[in-house]
Amino acid sequence: MLQIPDPFAERMRALHGEQGQIWLDGLPAVLSDLMTRWDLRPGTTMAPLTFHFVMTAQRQHDGLPVVVKACSPTGEYLEEATALRLADGAGMARLLASDDAHQVLVLERLEPGTMLRELTLTDDDAATHAAALVMQSLWQPVPRQHPFPTTAQWSKGLERLRAHYAGGTGPIPHELVAEAERLYAWLSLSAAPPVVLHGDLHHENILAARRAPWLAIDPKGLIGEPAYETGALLRNPLPDLLQDPHPARILDRRIAILSETLAIDRARLIGWGIYQAVLSAWWSIEDFGAVAGEEIAIAEILLSLAG
Repeated sequence: MLQIPDPFAERMRALHGEQGQIWLDGLPAVLSDLMTRWDLRPGTTMAPLTFHFVMTAQRQHDGLPVVVKACSPTGEYLEEATALRLADGAGMARLLASDDAHQVLVLERLEPGTMLRELTLTDDDAATHAAALVMQSLWQPVPRQHPFPTTAQWSKGLERLRAHYAGGTGPIPHELVAEAERLYAWLSLSAAPPVVLHGDLHHENILAARRAPWLAIDPKGLIGEPAYETGALLRNPLPDLLQDPHPARILDRRIAILSETLAIDRARLIGWGIYQAVLSAWWSIEDFGAVAGEEIAIAEILLSLAG
């Protein structure tokens, strides 16, 4: 019998309300049926669970270790599945099977599976360089037809922020929001040709693997210029980054490495970093009603590096 951890169930109800409970109620039967159909032996629930239910499994006829991901009703399944199919293992875990009706994925299990976050503790420069190489491997040309949102669509978040606070910025400093809006206008007008981005490429979404040193998991699927991809890397991992005695020094080094490796101007990296940190702070308020002080702190540090 599938065991769903209570904290995860509470999170699903908080995020998705009645739909979350309906999804939770049907999950055991859905996964039991799919495990049989796909000839999988269930393993263990992966922890910590955040937005989706993820567990290990093993293909019975050949012993292949896999990961089964049941996507909760976030509305993002189609984008993730399409991004995985499009990449076909380039820069990220391979998609081995899927059930679109129930929004469940069977993925290549990356082993040893150590998060890039661990490398940041001992060699942040090496971790940043590894992430940059993963970025270059996974970016794909934009297909003629696709379900992916664009960075322009994501930018509507700041419009919702203004509307929510009747033109103000609430707990996010006004000068940061104004700067993010200014930066978005400039960066959008001068953007490089778009590609299919991962969309959430931080240190916990890059894992050590066997067929490549590092591979990504959990793509969002997003259309935007390559420089946009670096924003998640600059503001993570949290709280580790802000607990370091010199977070500005770390960010300055990351920007230098990313700029050199990806041949992207330093000002664009900082600009997207500030903008996305502010946008992420708003998303935290929008989704959880919580002020994201860490994202605000990162935006302020990046602003100080802009000179």
